Amino acid sequence: MQQVIKRSDVPQENRWRLEDILGSQAEWEKEYTLVHQLVEKMKQYQGKLSDVQTLKACFELEDDISLHTERLYVYANMRHHEDTAAPQPLALAEKSKKLSVTVGEALSFITPEILSLSDEQLDKMIQEAALEPYRFTLIEMKRQKAHILSKAEEALLAQVGNLSKGPESIYSMINNADMKFPKIKNEAGEEVELTHGRYSQFLESRDRGVRERAFEAVYGTYRKQRNTIAATLSANVTKNLFYAKARKYPSALEMSLFGDNIPKEVYTNLIATVHKHLPLMHRYMKLRTKLLKVDKLHMYDLSAPIVDEFDMKIPYDEAKKITKESLKPLGENYLNVLQDGYDNSWIDVYENEGKRTGAYSWGAYGTHPYVLLNHKDNLNSMFTLTHEMGHALHTYFSDNNLRYRDAQYPIFLAEVASTLNEALLMDYLLKKTTDPKEKMYLLAYYVDQYRTTVFRQTMFAEFEMIMHERAEQGEALTAQVLSEIYYELSKKYYGDDMVVDQDIEMEWARIPHFYTSFYVYKYATGFSAAQSFSKQILEEGQPAVERYLGFLKSGGSDYPINILKKAGVDMSTAAPIEEAMSILESLIEEMEQTAAK
Repeated sequence: MQQVIKRSDVPQENRWRLEDILGSQAEWEKEYTLVHQLVEKMKQYQGKLSDVQTLKACFELEDDISLHTERLYVYANMRHHEDTAAPQPLALAEKSKKLSVTVGEALSFITPEILSLSDEQLDKMIQEAALEPYRFTLIEMKRQKAHILSKAEEALLAQVGNLSKGPESIYSMINNADMKFPKIKNEAGEEVELTHGRYSQFLESRDRGVRERAFEAVYGTYRKQRNTIAATLSANVTKNLFYAKARKYPSALEMSLFGDNIPKEVYTNLIATVHKHLPLMHRYMKLRTKLLKVDKLHMYDLSAPIVDEFDMKIPYDEAKKITKESLKPLGENYLNVLQDGYDNSWIDVYENEGKRTGAYSWGAYGTHPYVLLNHKDNLNSMFTLTHEMGHALHTYFSDNNLRYRDAQYPIFLAEVASTLNEALLMDYLLKKTTDPKEKMYLLAYYVDQYRTTVFRQTMFAEFEMIMHERAEQGEALTAQVLSEIYYELSKKYYGDDMVVDQDIEMEWARIPHFYTSFYVYKYATGFSAAQSFSKQILEEGQPAVERYLGFLKSGGSDYPINILKKAGVDMSTAAPIEEAMSILESLIEEMEQTAAK
């Protein structure tokens, strides 16, 4: 077991260069003082935003304050992530959080004041040449206006805000703090305590008995808490219904889609199209049964490895090379920026003592993006590298082609570029391999991504929709009702060729995403959009690449559906999901052919 090194011992070439944002702590403090001065300056605009020139100056100052605050916040937090135990970066990170709150309060008068203008005044502002850089901001504010209440009502809703966090906080305490799982026997026959983290490891065990014991122990534990957890989930749904009614939305679903201006059809099309292609999932379940050499597939067999011991060792330098090679279809310009990221310290590569776990891409407008990794020399880490560089290059192209205000892309678009990179990497690896074992390993890896990202997340999305519809019709969401809905959906999604164990009816109780309602569908739409892009790029070549680069350069300058549509992916239709499904079908066919050899 390799020793984890201290931050101070990490070689320079494996670190990111945060000095590109701010050169030193003294520079950070100087900028921090500047933000406080700018915040003071903002006060002069309060109550005067009906004048065009004043509004323009106010918006310009708002951008200036936001940009400096972002730089301070990102720099401090990324320094903290290098070594979470180091006291000085932690203090800076805390200081930057407090500054963000102060800034948020100082800027909070702008939107309500603009919305207090009449529709005629707002329309006039939207047409003003002087306000052209802020046209989309004003159009968006006007769209929101119908759902903004009077000053007194808004103040009341703001106070309810703390109460509304109750269901999620209570669930989090039950799930993370109070709930204790029993001990189970591992592969070696030793008694080991089951935890959230170990559960997924146990489900990937080659020992079927271990998988079954873990599955039954987890859901048996949730079953004991079913009435309490049903009450927290039901309270969360009630909260959504309250806000939807208060803010005059037709339903809780439409309220949640309104922010990104997503038509309801995008949500319902996703569910309907996935339903149409459920036979593909059932076909994969049949194949899984055969490959695992079991009579009947159970729910606890879904993550079991179907290829005997197989380990792809890929050192970091090789991962960079393979990744770059696989992204060749995106053209010279894209590859040059990628290489720039590799060569110029965008990436913090390996684990060190105290470093934040996981991986992400982040940065501040005006400097290049950054990527945090905890690289291990395996396939998963190579996919993480290409995924995070997809985010980074999306940010790079947006930032370099748009003003600060328009560059930030919404969550609905966020996973497209990263997942497209993964799709191109997978296509490259599958075309290159000659080893049937490696091929099967790659195919299973990819098909399982479809299972977890498209089918499973769509099933979650459907569960949320049914649950809210039932509540809107006045039905009580008891543990029994929730379990019945969930079990029926599980049978529908996984099919008759496997055993849908009764225990799975409790799975709704362990999904924290259900407390951020109507969010999970974005995983499925993002994945589908990326597959659609990859298919077009690989089949059409240059015209599709140009459209895709146009997408990367669009940031958040328009509504997400419009940005994707211009690039050739229309998420208001079923076409991108159909394209993703045709790719899945060919992957399953390849798996079947490889298995038959």
